Parts: sequence; structure tokens; C-alpha cells
Amino acid sequence: MNVFNKGEIIRHLESHKIWIETVGKMGSKLAADEVDFRNIDLTSYPLDQAYLTACTFDGMNLFKKDLFASVICSSTFEDANLENADFYKADASYANFMNANLQNARFARSDCIETVFLGADLRNVTLVDALFYQTDFRDANLQNADVSTSTFEEVLLKGAKLEGINSLEEDFIKSINVGTPEDPIVFIGEEARQWLSNNSSINE
Repeated sequence: MNVFNKGEIIRHLESHKIWIETVGKMGSKLAADEVDFRNIDLTSYPLDQAYLTACTFDGMNLFKKDLFASVICSSTFEDANLENADFYKADASYANFMNANLQNARFARSDCIETVFLGADLRNVTLVDALFYQTDFRDANLQNADVSTSTFEEVLLKGAKLEGINSLEEDFIKSINVGTPEDPIVFIGEEARQWLSNNSSINE
């Protein structure tokens, strides 16, 4: 689907809303690629189960937005308000959440391959049973995040606030990088888990 103006975008959003409300009997599932949603008020439109690849949501207010089972690969949410948003079972690979407000959001059972959370506010976020591969959490605030049964591999953590992270003993910690991509400081396996445990228990 290619949509280029506000009217067309809204028609597709309305059709998707009907598709959701009728459990697929009417309307059509939203599939948008490289669409800029910044001039659209999405308050009354559901985005769950949608395909939203390489779309732009920078700076938008998406408070409590439901993106359950959505595919948001390569989309950008820089500086967006996503507090209490739901990304359960979403594919957020290659998405950019730089400096976004993601407090109390849920990424349970989500795929976050090379996802960027640089400088994001992830306090009290639910990251349960998720896949984090080469995910960028540098300078992010992950205080009190629930990361139980999630997989961490080649995850970037330099400058991240990790106090209060819980359920690390249930995670699959393969490797973390506490340096930079250019000058990596890598911990593997139990050494990585111990580093995370030490840093999650530091009191400011």
C-alpha cells in the first residue's frame, strides 16, 4: 500500500479499525510502508496487528497506544510519548525509539533486533520473554525494568541506568557490550550476567 496524503491515510486507518472491530470480517488490515503519520491524530485509531514498516512517528503523543502483534520494523519513534504503550508480540526490529518516553510500556515476547533505545526512558518497562540482539540501550533509563526470560546478545549498555532491574537470573544472557560499537568492551555469559547484577543493585 502506498499512501501519500492525509485523506488516504485516514481512510486506511478507518478500514483497519473496522477490520479490528469485526475480527477481520469487514474492512482491511493496515499495511503502510514509508508513511509519515506525524500530521495525523491517531487517538481514535487502533494500530494493533498492523504492518507499519519504515514509517515515521517522531515526536507524536501515542500514550497507551496498542501495537499488539504489529510489525513496526525500521519505523522511527524518536522523542515520541509512548508511555504505557503495548508492543506485546510486536516485531520492533530496526525501529528507532531514541529519546522516546516508554515508561511502563510492554515489550513482552517482542523481537528487538538492532532496535535503538538510545537515551530512551524505559523506567518500569516490561521486557519479558523478548529477544534483544544488537539492541542499543546506551544512555537509556531502564530502572525497575522486568527482563525475565529475555535473551540478550551483543546488547549495547554504555551509560544505561540499570538500578532495580529484576529477574536477571531467569534471563538468557549471551553477551553485552558496555563500550561502544567502535571500541567494544564485551562480557559473555556468566560474566555478563554478573556485570548486570552488580549494576542493577547500585544505589544512587
